[in-house]
Amino acid sequence: MIRILRQRISITFMTCLISLPFSKVVWAENALPSAEIQSFVEAFETIREGYVEVLSDEEIVHKALKGMVSGLDPHSEYFTKDDLTQFEEITSGNYAGIGVEVEMKGNHLTVVAAVDGSAAWEAGIQSGDVIVRIDSTLITDLSMQDIITLMRGEVGTKVTLDVERDGELKQYELTRRLVEDASVSSKWLGGNIAYLRISQFQGDSSEEFAEAIESLQDEKDIAGVVLDLRNNPGGVLQSAVGVVDNFIDNGMVVYTKGRHELANSQFLATEKNTALPTTPVVVLINEGSASASEIVAGALQDHNRAVILGTESFGKGSVQTIIPLSNGDAVKLTTALYYTPNGRSIQAQGITPDLVIPQATLSLEKGQFFVKEAELKGHLGNGTGGKERTSADVDSDISELAKTDFQLFQAVSILKTLPKLVQVQ
Repeated sequence: MIRILRQRISITFMTCLISLPFSKVVWAENALPSAEIQSFVEAFETIREGYVEVLSDEEIVHKALKGMVSGLDPHSEYFTKDDLTQFEEITSGNYAGIGVEVEMKGNHLTVVAAVDGSAAWEAGIQSGDVIVRIDSTLITDLSMQDIITLMRGEVGTKVTLDVERDGELKQYELTRRLVEDASVSSKWLGGNIAYLRISQFQGDSSEEFAEAIESLQDEKDIAGVVLDLRNNPGGVLQSAVGVVDNFIDNGMVVYTKGRHELANSQFLATEKNTALPTTPVVVLINEGSASASEIVAGALQDHNRAVILGTESFGKGSVQTIIPLSNGDAVKLTTALYYTPNGRSIQAQGITPDLVIPQATLSLEKGQFFVKEAELKGHLGNGTGGKERTSADVDSDISELAKTDFQLFQAVSILKTLPKLVQVQ
Protein backbone atom coordinates (compact mmCIF):
# COMPACT_ATOMS: atom_id res chain seq x y z
CA MET A 1 0.00 0.00 0.00
CA ILE A 2 1.24 3.46 -0.86
CA ARG A 3 0.91 6.04 1.90
CA ILE A 4 1.23 9.75 1.22
CA LEU A 5 2.52 12.07 3.93
CA ARG A 6 2.15 15.84 4.03
CA GLN A 7 5.18 17.83 5.10
CA ARG A 8 4.00 20.53 7.47
CA ILE A 9 6.52 22.75 9.14
CA SER A 10 6.92 26.19 10.60
CA ILE A 11 7.18 27.31 7.04
CA THR A 12 5.52 24.45 5.25
CA PHE A 13 7.24 23.08 2.16
CA MET A 14 5.22 21.86 -0.78
CA THR A 15 6.02 18.19 -0.78
CA CYS A 16 3.83 15.19 -1.48
CA LEU A 17 5.70 12.37 0.20
CA ILE A 18 5.25 8.72 -0.58
CA SER A 19 6.35 6.06 1.86
CA LEU A 20 7.32 3.20 -0.40
CA PRO A 21 8.67 -0.15 0.83
CA PHE A 22 12.31 0.71 0.17
CA SER A 23 13.15 -0.96 3.46
CA LYS A 24 16.73 -1.47 2.34
CA VAL A 25 19.00 0.16 -0.16
CA VAL A 26 19.58 -2.40 -2.88
CA TRP A 27 23.17 -2.21 -4.06
CA ALA A 28 23.72 -2.25 -7.80
CA GLU A 29 25.82 -4.99 -9.33
CA ASN A 30 28.20 -2.38 -10.76
CA ALA A 31 31.39 -1.93 -8.76
CA LEU A 32 31.78 1.23 -6.71
CA PRO A 33 33.71 3.96 -8.56
CA SER A 34 37.13 3.59 -6.91
CA ALA A 35 38.65 6.78 -8.33
CA GLU A 36 35.75 8.90 -7.11
CA ILE A 37 35.80 7.18 -3.70
CA GLN A 38 39.52 7.92 -3.44
CA SER A 39 38.82 11.59 -4.18
CA PHE A 40 36.21 11.61 -1.43
CA VAL A 41 38.63 10.10 1.06
CA GLU A 42 41.32 12.62 0.17
CA ALA A 43 38.87 15.52 0.54
CA PHE A 44 37.69 14.07 3.88
CA GLU A 45 41.25 13.82 5.19
CA THR A 46 42.08 17.33 3.95
CA ILE A 47 39.11 18.79 5.83
CA ARG A 48 39.81 16.79 8.99
CA GLU A 49 43.46 17.85 9.13
CA GLY A 50 43.39 21.36 7.74
CA TYR A 51 39.98 23.02 8.30
CA VAL A 52 40.18 26.08 10.53
CA GLU A 53 37.80 24.54 13.10
CA VAL A 54 37.91 21.03 14.55
CA LEU A 55 35.14 18.81 13.18
CA SER A 56 34.37 15.25 14.15
CA ASP A 57 34.41 12.54 11.50
CA GLU A 58 30.64 12.23 11.84
CA GLU A 59 30.13 15.96 11.28
CA ILE A 60 32.25 15.93 8.14
CA VAL A 61 30.45 12.89 6.71
CA HIS A 62 27.00 14.32 7.48
CA LYS A 63 27.91 17.58 5.76
CA ALA A 64 29.13 15.64 2.75
CA LEU A 65 25.99 13.51 2.58
CA LYS A 66 23.69 16.51 2.99
CA GLY A 67 25.50 18.33 0.21
CA MET A 68 25.37 15.29 -2.09
CA VAL A 69 21.62 14.78 -1.70
CA SER A 70 20.51 18.44 -1.62
CA GLY A 71 22.55 19.04 -4.76
CA LEU A 72 20.21 16.77 -6.73
CA ASP A 73 17.15 19.05 -6.71
CA PRO A 74 15.32 21.48 -4.38
CA HIS A 75 13.29 18.72 -2.72
CA SER A 76 15.77 15.92 -1.98
CA GLU A 77 17.44 15.96 1.44
CA TYR A 78 19.57 13.84 3.77
CA PHE A 79 18.13 13.32 7.28
CA THR A 80 20.23 12.44 10.30
CA LYS A 81 18.47 10.61 13.13
CA ASP A 82 17.70 13.91 14.83
CA ASP A 83 16.51 15.45 11.56
CA LEU A 84 14.24 12.48 10.98
CA THR A 85 12.74 12.77 14.48
CA GLN A 86 11.96 16.43 13.85
CA PHE A 87 10.49 15.62 10.46
CA GLU A 88 8.21 12.96 11.93
CA GLU A 89 6.99 15.45 14.52
CA ILE A 90 6.27 17.90 11.72
CA THR A 91 4.30 15.43 9.60
CA SER A 92 2.24 14.47 12.67
CA GLY A 93 0.89 18.02 12.68
CA ASN A 94 2.17 18.88 16.17
CA TYR A 95 3.98 22.10 15.34
CA ALA A 96 3.75 25.84 15.73
CA GLY A 97 4.61 28.18 12.92
CA ILE A 98 3.60 31.12 10.78
CA GLY A 99 1.80 29.18 8.02
CA VAL A 100 3.62 30.06 4.82
CA GLU A 101 4.40 27.69 1.96
CA VAL A 102 7.84 28.12 0.42
CA GLU A 103 10.00 26.71 -2.34
CA MET A 104 13.71 27.03 -3.06
CA LYS A 105 14.27 28.68 -6.45
CA GLY A 106 17.99 28.68 -6.94
CA ASN A 107 19.27 30.19 -3.71
CA HIS A 108 16.06 32.15 -3.11
CA LEU A 109 13.55 31.02 -0.50
CA THR A 110 10.40 31.98 -2.37
CA VAL A 111 6.89 32.17 -0.93
CA VAL A 112 4.37 30.10 -2.85
CA ALA A 113 1.37 30.81 -0.66
CA ALA A 114 0.32 31.85 2.82
CA VAL A 115 -2.08 29.41 4.50
CA ASP A 116 -5.57 30.84 4.96
CA GLY A 117 -5.99 32.43 8.37
CA SER A 118 -2.33 31.99 9.35
CA ALA A 119 -0.01 34.61 10.86
CA ALA A 120 1.70 35.04 7.48
CA TRP A 121 -1.65 35.44 5.72
CA GLU A 122 -2.84 38.04 8.20
CA ALA A 123 0.43 39.96 7.91
CA GLY A 124 0.04 40.22 4.13
CA ILE A 125 2.91 38.01 2.98
CA GLN A 126 2.28 37.24 -0.69
CA SER A 127 3.09 34.64 -3.32
CA GLY A 128 6.41 35.51 -4.96
CA ASP A 129 7.92 37.18 -1.89
CA VAL A 130 11.52 36.16 -1.24
CA ILE A 131 12.54 35.52 2.37
CA VAL A 132 16.04 36.94 2.75
CA ARG A 133 16.61 36.61 6.49
CA ILE A 134 15.05 34.73 9.41
CA ASP A 135 15.73 36.69 12.58
CA SER A 136 19.46 37.47 12.24
CA THR A 137 20.35 34.60 9.88
CA LEU A 138 20.68 35.03 6.12
CA ILE A 139 19.03 32.30 4.04
CA THR A 140 22.00 31.95 1.67
CA ASP A 141 23.26 28.36 1.50
CA LEU A 142 20.97 27.09 4.27
CA SER A 143 19.44 23.65 3.82
CA MET A 144 15.72 23.08 4.21
CA GLN A 145 16.37 21.38 7.53
CA ASP A 146 18.32 24.45 8.73
CA ILE A 147 15.37 26.62 7.73
CA ILE A 148 12.97 24.31 9.57
CA THR A 149 15.07 24.65 12.71
CA LEU A 150 15.07 28.44 12.46
CA MET A 151 11.34 28.69 11.80
CA ARG A 152 10.03 26.28 14.41
CA GLY A 153 9.35 27.40 17.95
CA GLU A 154 6.97 27.44 20.85
CA VAL A 155 3.45 28.82 20.48
CA GLY A 156 3.50 32.54 21.22
CA THR A 157 7.16 33.13 20.40
CA LYS A 158 8.08 35.61 17.69
CA VAL A 159 10.11 35.34 14.50
CA THR A 160 11.24 38.19 12.27
CA LEU A 161 11.36 37.81 8.49
CA ASP A 162 13.12 40.15 6.07
CA VAL A 163 11.21 39.81 2.81
CA GLU A 164 12.05 41.18 -0.64
CA ARG A 165 9.13 42.20 -2.84
CA ASP A 166 9.47 44.06 -6.13
CA GLY A 167 12.97 45.20 -5.25
CA GLU A 168 11.98 46.53 -1.83
CA LEU A 169 12.82 45.01 1.55
CA LYS A 170 10.00 44.58 4.05
CA GLN A 171 10.25 43.29 7.60
CA TYR A 172 7.56 41.25 9.35
CA GLU A 173 7.45 40.26 13.00
CA LEU A 174 5.19 37.22 13.28
CA THR A 175 3.97 35.25 16.26
CA ARG A 176 4.18 31.47 16.00
CA ARG A 177 0.93 29.63 16.59
CA LEU A 178 -0.73 26.34 15.83
CA VAL A 179 -1.82 26.12 12.21
CA GLU A 180 -5.52 25.41 11.93
CA ASP A 181 -6.43 22.03 10.48
CA ALA A 182 -9.65 23.02 8.67
CA SER A 183 -8.96 22.88 4.95
CA VAL A 184 -12.40 23.07 3.26
CA SER A 185 -14.85 25.95 3.39
CA SER A 186 -18.12 26.42 1.49
CA LYS A 187 -20.90 28.92 0.89
CA TRP A 188 -23.54 29.94 -1.65
CA LEU A 189 -22.76 32.63 -4.23
CA GLY A 190 -26.31 33.13 -5.44
CA GLY A 191 -28.24 31.47 -8.21
CA ASN A 192 -27.64 28.01 -6.71
CA ILE A 193 -23.91 28.36 -7.36
CA ALA A 194 -21.78 26.69 -4.68
CA TYR A 195 -18.38 28.01 -3.67
CA LEU A 196 -15.91 25.41 -2.32
CA ARG A 197 -12.43 26.43 -1.20
CA ILE A 198 -9.61 24.04 -0.33
CA SER A 199 -6.71 25.84 1.35
CA GLN A 200 -4.45 22.75 1.47
CA PHE A 201 -4.87 19.01 0.97
CA GLN A 202 -4.80 17.30 4.35
CA GLY A 203 -5.43 13.65 5.12
CA ASP A 204 -9.17 14.18 5.59
CA SER A 205 -9.75 16.93 3.02
CA SER A 206 -11.57 14.68 0.54
CA GLU A 207 -13.98 13.57 3.30
CA GLU A 208 -14.49 17.22 4.33
CA PHE A 209 -15.12 18.11 0.70
CA ALA A 210 -17.73 15.37 0.24
CA GLU A 211 -19.46 16.43 3.47
CA ALA A 212 -19.52 20.06 2.33
CA ILE A 213 -21.18 19.06 -0.95
CA GLU A 214 -23.74 16.93 0.88
CA SER A 215 -24.52 19.75 3.29
CA LEU A 216 -25.08 22.20 0.43
CA GLN A 217 -27.25 19.71 -1.45
CA ASP A 218 -29.43 19.28 1.63
CA GLU A 219 -30.26 22.98 1.38
CA LYS A 220 -30.97 23.11 -2.37
CA ASP A 221 -29.83 21.74 -5.72
CA ILE A 222 -26.35 22.79 -6.87
CA ALA A 223 -26.50 24.39 -10.33
CA GLY A 224 -22.77 25.12 -10.58
CA VAL A 225 -19.55 24.88 -8.56
CA VAL A 226 -16.63 27.23 -8.15
CA LEU A 227 -13.68 25.22 -6.82
CA ASP A 228 -11.10 27.67 -5.45
CA LEU A 229 -7.55 26.25 -5.39
CA ARG A 230 -5.72 29.57 -5.48
CA ASN A 231 -2.70 29.68 -3.17
CA ASN A 232 -3.22 26.01 -2.34
CA PRO A 233 0.30 24.54 -2.02
CA GLY A 234 -0.78 20.90 -2.23
CA GLY A 235 -0.46 18.16 0.36
CA VAL A 236 -1.86 14.65 0.51
CA LEU A 237 -2.17 13.00 -2.90
CA GLN A 238 -5.04 10.70 -1.98
CA SER A 239 -7.11 13.70 -0.88
CA ALA A 240 -6.58 15.35 -4.25
CA VAL A 241 -7.69 12.15 -5.98
CA GLY A 242 -10.76 12.00 -3.71
CA VAL A 243 -11.76 15.56 -4.63
CA VAL A 244 -11.53 14.80 -8.36
CA ASP A 245 -13.60 11.65 -7.74
CA ASN A 246 -16.57 13.86 -6.81
CA PHE A 247 -16.74 15.13 -10.40
CA ILE A 248 -15.74 12.18 -12.61
CA ASP A 249 -16.95 8.59 -12.30
CA ASN A 250 -14.26 6.70 -14.20
CA GLY A 251 -10.85 6.98 -15.78
CA MET A 252 -7.40 8.13 -14.74
CA VAL A 253 -6.95 10.92 -12.21
CA VAL A 254 -3.15 10.97 -12.02
CA TYR A 255 -0.21 8.62 -12.37
CA THR A 256 3.41 8.69 -11.24
CA LYS A 257 6.43 7.43 -13.16
CA GLY A 258 9.99 6.94 -11.95
CA ARG A 259 13.03 4.69 -12.39
CA HIS A 260 12.08 2.26 -9.61
CA GLU A 261 9.16 -0.10 -10.18
CA LEU A 262 7.64 0.87 -6.80
CA ALA A 263 7.60 4.54 -7.83
CA ASN A 264 5.11 3.81 -10.63
CA SER A 265 1.46 4.08 -9.61
CA GLN A 266 -1.97 4.95 -10.98
CA PHE A 267 -4.97 6.54 -9.29
CA LEU A 268 -8.42 5.99 -10.81
CA ALA A 269 -11.84 7.55 -10.29
CA THR A 270 -14.70 5.44 -8.90
CA GLU A 271 -18.39 5.75 -9.66
CA LYS A 272 -19.54 5.25 -6.05
CA ASN A 273 -17.85 8.47 -4.86
CA THR A 274 -19.08 10.72 -7.67
CA ALA A 275 -21.47 13.28 -6.15
CA LEU A 276 -21.65 15.81 -9.02
CA PRO A 277 -21.00 13.97 -12.31
CA THR A 278 -22.54 16.61 -14.61
CA THR A 279 -22.70 19.85 -12.61
CA PRO A 280 -20.77 22.67 -14.35
CA VAL A 281 -17.48 23.45 -12.59
CA VAL A 282 -15.03 26.34 -12.75
CA VAL A 283 -11.67 25.81 -11.02
CA LEU A 284 -9.68 28.84 -9.88
CA ILE A 285 -5.87 28.56 -9.84
CA ASN A 286 -2.93 30.96 -9.67
CA GLU A 287 0.83 30.97 -9.28
CA GLY A 288 0.39 29.81 -5.67
CA SER A 289 -1.45 26.62 -6.71
CA ALA A 290 1.02 23.75 -6.52
CA SER A 291 1.44 19.98 -6.33
CA ALA A 292 -1.85 18.32 -5.32
CA SER A 293 -3.90 21.34 -6.42
CA GLU A 294 -2.27 21.12 -9.85
CA ILE A 295 -3.19 17.42 -9.97
CA VAL A 296 -6.86 18.31 -9.39
CA ALA A 297 -6.87 21.10 -11.98
CA GLY A 298 -4.99 18.99 -14.53
CA ALA A 299 -7.28 15.97 -14.12
CA LEU A 300 -10.49 17.98 -14.46
CA GLN A 301 -9.03 19.83 -17.45
CA ASP A 302 -7.99 16.61 -19.22
CA HIS A 303 -11.42 15.06 -18.65
CA ASN A 304 -13.08 18.23 -20.03
CA ARG A 305 -14.94 18.32 -16.75
CA ALA A 306 -14.20 21.90 -15.71
CA VAL A 307 -13.15 25.28 -17.00
CA ILE A 308 -9.80 26.24 -15.45
CA LEU A 309 -9.64 29.98 -14.81
CA GLY A 310 -6.95 32.27 -13.42
CA THR A 311 -3.19 32.34 -13.94
CA GLU A 312 -0.59 29.64 -14.61
CA SER A 313 0.12 27.40 -11.61
CA PHE A 314 3.44 26.86 -9.83
CA GLY A 315 4.71 23.68 -11.52
CA LYS A 316 5.57 21.33 -8.63
CA GLY A 317 5.12 17.88 -10.13
CA SER A 318 7.64 15.64 -8.39
CA VAL A 319 7.26 12.87 -5.79
CA GLN A 320 9.51 12.51 -2.74
CA THR A 321 10.07 9.20 -0.94
CA ILE A 322 11.50 8.71 2.55
CA ILE A 323 14.08 5.90 2.30
CA PRO A 324 15.49 4.66 5.64
CA LEU A 325 19.17 3.74 5.87
CA SER A 326 20.75 0.99 7.96
CA ASN A 327 22.31 3.46 10.43
CA GLY A 328 18.98 5.06 11.34
CA ASP A 329 19.39 8.05 9.03
CA ALA A 330 17.20 8.51 5.95
CA VAL A 331 17.13 10.09 2.51
CA LYS A 332 14.17 12.09 1.25
CA LEU A 333 14.64 11.43 -2.43
CA THR A 334 12.78 12.59 -5.51
CA THR A 335 11.72 9.29 -7.07
CA ALA A 336 8.99 10.08 -9.61
CA LEU A 337 7.04 12.73 -11.50
CA TYR A 338 3.28 13.30 -11.61
CA TYR A 339 1.42 13.07 -14.92
CA THR A 340 -2.11 14.18 -15.76
CA PRO A 341 -4.53 11.69 -17.41
CA ASN A 342 -3.43 12.82 -20.88
CA GLY A 343 0.24 12.30 -20.02
CA ARG A 344 1.21 15.89 -19.32
CA SER A 345 4.02 16.41 -16.84
CA ILE A 346 3.28 19.13 -14.29
CA GLN A 347 6.93 19.49 -13.28
CA ALA A 348 8.49 22.91 -14.00
CA GLN A 349 5.57 23.71 -16.30
CA GLY A 350 2.38 23.92 -14.29
CA ILE A 351 -1.21 24.04 -15.48
CA THR A 352 -2.20 26.68 -18.02
CA PRO A 353 -5.79 27.89 -17.46
CA ASP A 354 -8.40 27.62 -20.18
CA LEU A 355 -9.17 31.26 -19.44
CA VAL A 356 -6.13 33.31 -18.40
CA ILE A 357 -7.60 36.02 -16.18
CA PRO A 358 -5.29 37.82 -13.74
CA GLN A 359 -6.53 39.06 -10.42
CA ALA A 360 -7.39 42.73 -10.88
CA THR A 361 -8.89 45.65 -9.04
CA LEU A 362 -12.04 46.86 -10.78
CA SER A 363 -12.19 50.63 -11.12
CA LEU A 364 -15.56 52.04 -12.10
CA GLU A 365 -15.74 55.24 -14.08
CA LYS A 366 -17.30 58.05 -12.12
CA GLY A 367 -19.40 60.95 -13.22
CA GLN A 368 -21.38 59.22 -15.97
CA PHE A 369 -24.95 60.42 -16.14
CA PHE A 370 -27.67 58.57 -17.94
CA VAL A 371 -31.44 58.37 -17.86
CA LYS A 372 -33.63 55.38 -18.51
CA GLU A 373 -37.13 55.35 -19.96
CA ALA A 374 -38.64 54.64 -16.56
CA GLU A 375 -37.40 58.01 -15.31
CA LEU A 376 -39.10 60.07 -18.03
CA LYS A 377 -42.22 61.94 -17.03
CA GLY A 378 -45.34 60.29 -18.40
CA HIS A 379 -43.57 57.12 -19.52
CA LEU A 380 -45.63 54.06 -20.34
CA GLY A 381 -45.62 51.10 -17.95
CA ASN A 382 -44.12 47.72 -18.73
CA GLY A 383 -46.32 45.78 -21.13
CA THR A 384 -46.37 42.65 -19.00
CA GLY A 385 -46.55 44.36 -15.63
CA GLY A 386 -42.86 43.91 -14.94
CA LYS A 387 -40.94 46.03 -12.44
CA GLU A 388 -39.58 49.25 -13.86
CA ARG A 389 -35.81 49.81 -13.71
CA THR A 390 -34.14 53.18 -13.21
CA SER A 391 -30.49 54.26 -13.52
CA ALA A 392 -30.12 53.63 -9.76
CA ASP A 393 -31.14 49.99 -10.31
CA VAL A 394 -28.40 49.58 -12.94
CA ASP A 395 -25.76 50.93 -10.55
CA SER A 396 -26.83 48.51 -7.83
CA ASP A 397 -26.34 45.57 -10.20
CA ILE A 398 -22.56 46.16 -10.27
CA SER A 399 -21.63 43.25 -8.03
CA GLU A 400 -19.53 43.95 -4.96
CA LEU A 401 -17.85 40.64 -5.78
CA ALA A 402 -16.44 42.17 -8.98
CA LYS A 403 -14.67 44.79 -6.88
CA THR A 404 -13.29 42.47 -4.19
CA ASP A 405 -12.42 39.33 -6.19
CA PHE A 406 -12.38 39.81 -9.95
CA GLN A 407 -11.40 36.22 -10.78
CA LEU A 408 -14.23 34.80 -8.66
CA PHE A 409 -16.66 37.26 -10.26
CA GLN A 410 -15.63 35.98 -13.70
CA ALA A 411 -16.12 32.36 -12.58
CA VAL A 412 -19.63 33.11 -11.32
CA SER A 413 -20.45 34.96 -14.54
CA ILE A 414 -19.45 31.91 -16.59
CA LEU A 415 -21.60 29.56 -14.50
CA LYS A 416 -24.59 31.89 -14.74
CA THR A 417 -24.18 32.18 -18.52
CA LEU A 418 -23.39 28.52 -19.24
CA PRO A 419 -27.00 27.19 -19.13
CA LYS A 420 -27.97 29.76 -21.77
CA LEU A 421 -25.07 28.69 -24.00
CA VAL A 422 -26.04 25.03 -23.67
CA GLN A 423 -29.63 25.85 -24.70
CA VAL A 424 -28.38 27.68 -27.80
CA GLN A 425 -26.38 24.60 -28.88
